[in-house]
Amino acid sequence: MSMPDTRTPGATSKGTSTATGAKVDPHAVTISGIVVQPTYGPDTPPESLKNIPRDIAAPGQFPYTRGLFEQGYRTRLWTMRQFAGFGSADDTNRRFKYLLAQAKTSTKANTGLSTAFDLPTLMGRDSDDPLCMGEVGKCGVAIDTIEDMHRLYADIPIDKVTVSQTINGPAAVIWAMYLAHAHQRGISWSTLGGTLQNDILKEFHSQNEFIYPPEPSVKLVVDTIEFQSRHVPKWNSVSISGYHIREAGSTATQELAFTLRDGMEYVEACMERGLDIDDFAPRLSFFFNSHNEFFEELCKLRAARRIWARVMKNRYGAKSERSWFMKTHVQTAGCSLTEQQPLNNIVRVAYQAMAAVLGGCQSLHTDSMDETLGLPTEQAVTVALRTQQILAHETGVTRVTDPLGGSWFVEALTDKMESDALDYIHEIDSMGTYTDWHPVGTQKGAPSASSGSAPSLEQHQA
Repeated sequence: MSMPDTRTPGATSKGTSTATGAKVDPHAVTISGIVVQPTYGPDTPPESLKNIPRDIAAPGQFPYTRGLFEQGYRTRLWTMRQFAGFGSADDTNRRFKYLLAQAKTSTKANTGLSTAFDLPTLMGRDSDDPLCMGEVGKCGVAIDTIEDMHRLYADIPIDKVTVSQTINGPAAVIWAMYLAHAHQRGISWSTLGGTLQNDILKEFHSQNEFIYPPEPSVKLVVDTIEFQSRHVPKWNSVSISGYHIREAGSTATQELAFTLRDGMEYVEACMERGLDIDDFAPRLSFFFNSHNEFFEELCKLRAARRIWARVMKNRYGAKSERSWFMKTHVQTAGCSLTEQQPLNNIVRVAYQAMAAVLGGCQSLHTDSMDETLGLPTEQAVTVALRTQQILAHETGVTRVTDPLGGSWFVEALTDKMESDALDYIHEIDSMGTYTDWHPVGTQKGAPSASSGSAPSLEQHQA
C-alpha cells in the first residue's frame, strides 16, 4: 500500500519529531510508533477503500482481510484455550481437569488445553540433570518419559479436546511421546486435534530456548510438518509465533512482519524438501499477541490475513484456498500486566481479548490477573475464562463478522501496518535465508537467487 511513512522513533513528554522536524503530540502516537490523525474520513480515503474488491472483499473471500469465514463466529466460536503447567504431571492434570470443569457449557463454545512445560523440558533435559536444579516444575510441567505423558493427560478425552503444546527445541520428541501415549490408549491419530508450537526460528531472535544451530533445527521442524501431513491430519504441525517476539520488546508491526517471514522460511524449507505446498500449508497456524493498543491489535490480525493469503498464492503458488488461510491463536499480553493493583489486569485482559475477537482470531487465551505474582490461583483462572465467556455470550460482538470493516480509520491503519510489515519483509529477504548466517567477523555471501524475494507492493496487491 502506498501511504506516507509516519513511523517515529519514539515519543517524549515534549512531543515527537517527524521526518520533517515537526513536533507531534505524543498522545497521537500508538504504542508501535505510528502517528494517527485526529479524524479519518472521505477527504483522504485509504487505498483499500479505493479498491474494495481487491483489498477488503467480503468475509470469506480472498484476501480474507475481513475474516476467513462468511458467517464468522455465528457458526463457530473461537476456541477458549486455557494455558496451564506446573509441578509434576499429576499436578498439571488436576489443573487441566479443573479448567475443563469450569468450561463446561451447553453453548457452541469450544474448549481446549494448552500445555506449559518447565525450562528443563524446553531445553531437552531430564529433571535429574544437575543443570536443572531449582528449575524443575517451576514455570511449567516437567515431562521426562512417556509415563509422564500418560499422567499428564490421564482421563482427558484427547480425541475430543484439542491440545496445544508450547514446546520448540525438543518438540519432535515431546510430540512423539504424545502420539505414542495416544496409540497406547487406543486413540486413533486421525481423531487428534491440537497444535505443536514447534517454531524454532523465533527462539533465535526472541525467546532463546534453542538447542541446535538454525539449519538442523529447521530440518526437525520440516520433519514434523512432513510427518503430520501424512499421518495426523487434524493436527497443526507448527504455530508460527509472534507472541514471544512482542513480549521481547517488538512493536506490533515488527511482530507482524517477523512472524510472517518466519512462516515463509518454513514454507520454503518444506518446498525445498519436495513437499507439495497444498499438502502441508493448510495445517500451518499462527500465534499473535494482543496488547493494550486496541485498534492496532485488531488491525494487525486483518493485515496478517491479507499478507499471508497473497504471499501463499502469488509468491509460492498455492492452489488450495485452505493454504491461503492465516489461522491464528491469540494470547493477551503478559508483559502488559502489573504487579501493583492486579485487579486492574482483569480490565486490561478484557479489552485485549475483545481486540483479538474483533480481529477475527480462531482461538484465544486470556491471562490471569495475578500471573505477575506467581502461579495463577483457581479464582484468577476462572475469572480469565469467564472473561471470554462473557465476551462470547453477553456483548453481541459475535453477531456480525468484522463489524469494524469499512471504517475510515480501521482500514487506514490496516493498510499502514501491512505496508510497514512488507517493508520489513523486503529488508529480511535482502539478507538471504537462515542458512546464510555467519558468525560475526566472517564473510557473508550475497543472498542466492534461490532464496527468492518478496513481491513488489504492486505484485503483492494483485
